[in-house]
Amino acid sequence: MRMRSSNPVLKRALQQQSGPQQGYGQQGYGQPGYGQPYPQQGYPQQGYGQQGYPQQGYPQQAAGDQPMTIDDVVVRTGMTLGAVALFGVINYFLFMSNPGLGMALMFVGMLGGLVLGLVIAFKQITNPVAILSYAALEGLLVGGLSAFLGATLSATLSDPSAGPSLVSQAVIGTVAVFGVMLALYKFRIIKVTDGFVKAVSYAVMGAAALMLVNFVLSFFIAGGMGLRGPTWLGLGVGIVFVVLAALTLAIEFRGIEEGVDAGIPNKFAWQFAFGLTVSLVWLYIEILRLLWIIKTMFAD
Repeated sequence: MRMRSSNPVLKRALQQQSGPQQGYGQQGYGQPGYGQPYPQQGYPQQGYGQQGYPQQGYPQQAAGDQPMTIDDVVVRTGMTLGAVALFGVINYFLFMSNPGLGMALMFVGMLGGLVLGLVIAFKQITNPVAILSYAALEGLLVGGLSAFLGATLSATLSDPSAGPSLVSQAVIGTVAVFGVMLALYKFRIIKVTDGFVKAVSYAVMGAAALMLVNFVLSFFIAGGMGLRGPTWLGLGVGIVFVVLAALTLAIEFRGIEEGVDAGIPNKFAWQFAFGLTVSLVWLYIEILRLLWIIKTMFAD
């Protein structure tokens, strides 16, 4: 039976490797219980013997066609998150010395990241330059927003250390939520079914639409609908968004697991790194804003 998945990255990968030129079986992925997929009768061999070693006289598999591993995803995710952190730190300190420039770069990161992210997602781009460029733009957004919220909190509390403390707590919170979600998924406490994926996806699209409406209204009404301000409504929305961002991580974990099991080419590790980066950046922003709301609302 052909593997089925709701993950568009995996669907595309399986479609690409289902042809005879990939050397995979008729189902488009390796046979269960074997480390390397065996060539099927009637299909050209990739040069692997029964032990998975290249056989003399047969062409070896190209490096870009090697099956994806967890390590591939981890390394590429580390690179994208490193780019986010680097450009985030740069814009954070630029904002501190020149708030106008920092804000400008923040909006460049927000708009540029949105456009490029949509292109990468819909076209299923696996080009590392495009994905690292997206990470750099997200870094500009994260750094500028962190500095802005930190500065407003420091002014509200009359405490210069409040801003840096806010950022460090948001980073710790993001890492903690990631670890919790990974454990919940690994031990199958959260079961990521197709219904789960659809429900979370629809909720995320609804949240995005709501934020777009709030953003447009903010040009005409101060604070828009008040969904992101330090109010009880803003607090409730912030908690919901943190939960949604965390749940998208579980969906990414499922996609990675299915991709590794299916033996898809390792170039798709860049797409999964992109997906994890999107979820983690969103999670960090929501935790940062939630902490800012709580600290502002309950300031002494």
